[in-house]
Amino acid sequence: MDDDALTRDMLTELLSDAGLEVSAVDSASRALDAAREREFDVVLTDLQMPGKDGLELLAQLRTLCPDTPVVLMTAFGSQNSAVAALRAGAFDYVSKPFEAETLLVALERAFERGELEDENRRLRHALEKTASFGELVGKSAAMNHIYALIRKISSKRSTVLITGESGTGKEVVARTIHFTGLRAEKPFVPINCAALPAGLLESELFGHVRGAFTGAHANKKGLFEAAHGGSILLDEIGDMPAALQGKLLRVLQDREVRPVGGNHGLPVDVRVIAATNQDLECGIRDGSFRRDLYYRLNVLPIQIPPLRERPEDVPVLAEAFLRKLADDGRYRFTEAATRKLMRAPWLGNARELENCIERALALTDSHVIRSRDILLSSEVARRDAGTLHETLLRMALNQRISLHELTQTYIDAAVEAAHGSRAEAAKILGLNRRTLYRRDERRARESGSPRTSGPRSR
Repeated sequence: MDDDALTRDMLTELLSDAGLEVSAVDSASRALDAAREREFDVVLTDLQMPGKDGLELLAQLRTLCPDTPVVLMTAFGSQNSAVAALRAGAFDYVSKPFEAETLLVALERAFERGELEDENRRLRHALEKTASFGELVGKSAAMNHIYALIRKISSKRSTVLITGESGTGKEVVARTIHFTGLRAEKPFVPINCAALPAGLLESELFGHVRGAFTGAHANKKGLFEAAHGGSILLDEIGDMPAALQGKLLRVLQDREVRPVGGNHGLPVDVRVIAATNQDLECGIRDGSFRRDLYYRLNVLPIQIPPLRERPEDVPVLAEAFLRKLADDGRYRFTEAATRKLMRAPWLGNARELENCIERALALTDSHVIRSRDILLSSEVARRDAGTLHETLLRMALNQRISLHELTQTYIDAAVEAAHGSRAEAAKILGLNRRTLYRRDERRARESGSPRTSGPRSR
């Protein structure tokens, strides 16, 4: 933009010959009108003009189109004005008279800056839109640290140990490690080590030969063989029987498996990923877990923090579960619902959050999920306990149950409503948790049976 017609024509010809599309105007007001109508890659303007000068135009352009680079043309000797323009947000300036090449270089640099800003905006938008990596969802610093770890280790062969509370997504992390690495085209085989007794678990992992035990009518390939070339996830590794831990240690050391009843080892190329919600170092101290196996597994450790320590991940996880569970894409959360989700403790972590979203979808009568549709587990337990309270009162009056019997029946019902959690049941009953434990102990003494309901780690 220049108020001198001769200069405008000269610049238009120069820039057009350089392959640029040019829109030339003769005043700041017309430049602003043009900027409102369309988006420009670069603005080139004179500093000294009648009416609004270049600095005033620059200030208004910074408001109207803040990401568009502005290059100023200044008269020879106007260095102070040029410095002021740079401080006000101009990208660059050229002094008149200037060589054509000098102007074109300045404009080329401005174009590059604009393209870089566009790319940064696109990447920020993509990050805000997905906030994910592989199958993982979350944008907290903790999750970004996990994403960075996975990028570093996914192509390695070393054993990975994933730790975290139940429901934090340990299997999802394991799957992401596998499917973003060099083994992605090979099998990913998960097994829950707590789900099978020792004898059956050994056969599942290592296979067996015909006649190895009653019912072994044919050779069976184990999961390590099935995962050859890929990855195996040993979930709940802390619950693996002690007798089997030594055999797993040999597999990690020798990179071969021996089927149950077999005489020869079979070489396997498998990446082992183990996961647990237990403190394995505590298991080492109490003798339930082998120290040498722990060190073999804990080569590349990944600790997943609980959801209550990263509340900024709750909204993006909730949106992901909403997309997964909803019949269509029209459902959304109100701000109040999102705030309620972020304040919840989520003792069951992402698994509990997913259940909560599924419950909200069933309860809502529209495509908008409000705060009242978000029924947390503690609220469900209290609601169930309230219904049971009315039932028990009617039963007590009709059947003439004693106060002692009614109290104990109500406590049992509260524990059931809290899904076995004494701590949550104590909240429902308005009791101190220790009081509830003492009642259990007294009841056990009266019945002559050992107490089984005391405190335990969760």
